[in-house]
Amino acid sequence: MALYPRLVEQRVADAMSDTRVVLVVGPRQSGKTTLAKKMANEKMEYYTLDNATTLDAARQDPVGFVRRIDRAIIDEIQRAPELLLAIKESVDTDQRPGRFLLTGSANLMTLPRVADSLAGRMEVVRLLPLAQSEIRTAGSSRFLRDAFQNEAKGGEPIVGDDLMAAVLAGGYPEALSRKTLSRRQDWYADYIQAIVQRDVRDVAQIEQIAQMPRLLRILAEHSGQLVNYSGIGAAIGMNHITTQKYVGIFESLFLARTVQPWFSNKLKRLTKTPKIHFLDSGLLGSLRDLSLDRLRDDRGQFGALLETFVFGEILKLASAAHTRFEFSHFRDKQQNEVDIVIEDRRGRIVGIEIKAAASVTNSDFSGLRILAEASRERFVSGIVLYDHDKVIPFGERLSAVPISALWR
Repeated sequence: MALYPRLVEQRVADAMSDTRVVLVVGPRQSGKTTLAKKMANEKMEYYTLDNATTLDAARQDPVGFVRRIDRAIIDEIQRAPELLLAIKESVDTDQRPGRFLLTGSANLMTLPRVADSLAGRMEVVRLLPLAQSEIRTAGSSRFLRDAFQNEAKGGEPIVGDDLMAAVLAGGYPEALSRKTLSRRQDWYADYIQAIVQRDVRDVAQIEQIAQMPRLLRILAEHSGQLVNYSGIGAAIGMNHITTQKYVGIFESLFLARTVQPWFSNKLKRLTKTPKIHFLDSGLLGSLRDLSLDRLRDDRGQFGALLETFVFGEILKLASAAHTRFEFSHFRDKQQNEVDIVIEDRRGRIVGIEIKAAASVTNSDFSGLRILAEASRERFVSGIVLYDHDKVIPFGERLSAVPISALWR
């Protein structure tokens, strides 16, 4: 299987040089173990809590387990979160940076005792499946920097069927190593089953665990849409409270993410409902049983899949950036919308609209114009990403930009 350069490598290296504990989190099979072993300091021992014997030792005597360790990689730390208090004691006594490089397939920071115990001692780096810039351009992208300078440009063009194929392939390294779409979809089916059988049990007590794969498939039909927990759960007899709880588990396993609505006091009639996005378009395509032929026949299906693809790509670029970004979506009561609103630490705003077509019209910028008017001097640029290879200006701070800008 090919080894890819990862956008977050420098962030991990920087963290290990000045922080006692570094935690790399992301979905299973996203490449965390490979990255951890590549970035590890010399003489770091390696432990995986997927090993039954190691897991039992860690759970039975966490303090004794950690006491024997000078520096170590500990893989899948969510399987024994009790180790984290022992690690806290150890790094409070010996404060050298880079002592523990942890990986986790669940968002441990949602557990209050974890967040509290390692506050100030641990840096968290998120590693999602491969970005197109990691696959195509040796792990670099200037998209976010260019967007916040109102200078977005296209990269190596991928359009039409080639773009559809890239979106369907997704970013999981193991899936990409398979040559055909049907073989990749077999991998995704096994992957989902493994997640439910193993990782869901690690993060929550679930009464209806057999329903989780069905719920995930139903949720896939709502990716890119406003969240309606009652509607999502109704098909399998779940009430909205249970559905919301179970969707939260999928979020903690980095399979999906809810995106909050953007708001402004200047605009009174805004939708206040979050949207749901899957974080990998290949996984989403498999859950929806999509193929190249089906996407050719139904561009509407491709539009929903492409929005998830772009959202995931931007999240991956943000994980490696030196600044922090907030993500939201914008929609008003007249159905004017902006798919992704990105805000940096300085409060500057970039709006992204996604279009699965080779042409763009003035009306495609209606939501971006309203967002620009509401955010005024904070608004840097509004971009309609589309299936073409040309950048076309559409007025001040507005432009149609090829989707290939994401891996420029």
